[in-house]
Amino acid sequence: MAHVRPQSVVDSALRCSDEGMRDVDNAKKHGVAVKTIRRWRRLYQRRGVVRGQTHLAPPCPRCDGAGLDEEAYAELLGWYLGDGHISEGRRGVFNLHVVNDLKYPDLNRRIATLMARVKPGGLPHTRLVPGAVITTISWKHLPCLFPQLGPGRKHDRAIVLHPWQEEIVTAHPGPFLRGLFHSDGCRVKNWATRVVDGEKKRYEYARWQFVNHSDDIRSLCTAALDLVGIPWRRSSWKTISVSRREAVAALDALIGPKT
Repeated sequence: MAHVRPQSVVDSALRCSDEGMRDVDNAKKHGVAVKTIRRWRRLYQRRGVVRGQTHLAPPCPRCDGAGLDEEAYAELLGWYLGDGHISEGRRGVFNLHVVNDLKYPDLNRRIATLMARVKPGGLPHTRLVPGAVITTISWKHLPCLFPQLGPGRKHDRAIVLHPWQEEIVTAHPGPFLRGLFHSDGCRVKNWATRVVDGEKKRYEYARWQFVNHSDDIRSLCTAALDLVGIPWRRSSWKTISVSRREAVAALDALIGPKT
């Protein structure tokens, strides 16, 4: 796709759009019409066309037997099951959206990287909403890779992995847990008191918690914890807790900090 404007201008405008700049301000900054900014966003952000040239969408791992970065997919699957959803756009193109807190810039960048690894050549884009970042990738084959999509909320329908997904999660439980705990989980500090030599002392300890309303998704989380040998318990009907000191340390090492 040829452009009158230099590719550097197109790239700069799309970066500004990614950062939340209004189309009218973006157009003024780059000396183009507002409709040009909107066309660039439609082509390169929503439809995933490679900038500066015509582009065929990558082949599908399920339909076409293309390769799949299974480690990235396992983690992205965890993000999808936690704070993701899929919407259908025009011309049969689907959009995977993952919502994450604005205060975790490293994780928001990681989500975009995971999407680009799962869809080679894809161009994830971000949108700012109050307190959060929505990262999106578009592809006609998203239903092939995420067959758990459906109408309504995930906890109102069955969430069952297909055998090929189970094989990937079994091979990569750490990345899967990373996606789950970094989306719907948190690392908190709890405290307790104990009487020692007649004196009450306060002790603080860390705990990981995964909170999800879906019985099926919580079961997928605990099954993955079992795979890596990390003990867990249910602290409420919707909460899975990892509380033992050695277990927290093992999960820290496995999934990394939430930043």
